[in-house]
Amino acid sequence: MSILHSNIIGTEGKELLILHGFLGMGDNWKSHAKNFASLGYRVHLIDQRNHGRSFWSTSFSYRHMAQDVVDYCQAQGFQKVFVLGHSMGGKTVMHLACDFPELVSAFIVADIAPKKYAPHHQQILNGLAQLDFDKIDSRAVADQVLSNHVLEPTTRQFLLKNLYWISPGKLGLRVNIEVLKKASDAIGEGLNPTVQSKLPCLFIKGEASDYILDTDLPSIKHHFPNASITTIPKVGHWLHAENPKLFFEEVRSWLGKQA
Repeated sequence: MSILHSNIIGTEGKELLILHGFLGMGDNWKSHAKNFASLGYRVHLIDQRNHGRSFWSTSFSYRHMAQDVVDYCQAQGFQKVFVLGHSMGGKTVMHLACDFPELVSAFIVADIAPKKYAPHHQQILNGLAQLDFDKIDSRAVADQVLSNHVLEPTTRQFLLKNLYWISPGKLGLRVNIEVLKKASDAIGEGLNPTVQSKLPCLFIKGEASDYILDTDLPSIKHHFPNASITTIPKVGHWLHAENPKLFFEEVRSWLGKQA
């Protein structure tokens, strides 16, 4: 059995697992982890399968990714955890809460709804697939090649955090592009209409994001009747990076009520 890679911040306290979004990695959340650790949590920055330093697999579904978290907790000896997930990570958290409620004390979902999303990452994935590391020997050249497919510089910089040196002079990617290119439907998969979790949870929406619409609120309450829902103003889908202070305060305040 393969166990997910994690970076653990903090030495004691309640266990808080953070699950990144699509094409991200746990270390994207390092600044937030330090803040949560200061509140008395031991924070686990987890790389989900086919991302970061975790294992690669041709199997890619939220059922598998929720089981990965269960396996991680069993390997660590955890009985109860708090979980926070952004985007794809939020979908994993929802499946975890519905399928393994006995493991979760409470959970937070950042800017994703239980609904099905149409595939919308193909341009990015196609661009990453064009990075030929037999010819690309620097991050600057990789950025130049990727700019033909991804126009937004900040998005490219986020994606290029996945670059690493396999050996001196040889770059590689920490994401399994071949599998992820075929997983568009799985990534956008919605929750089964029949599943539900009565665990306490917080859904945080970015005001300028279209990932959670007002029309999605009944669906959130259907699946998660004890959900609180809040909005961070003037931010998009990357709400935790665009206004980290307010995002942290919202999570801190809500977690404080779950003790």
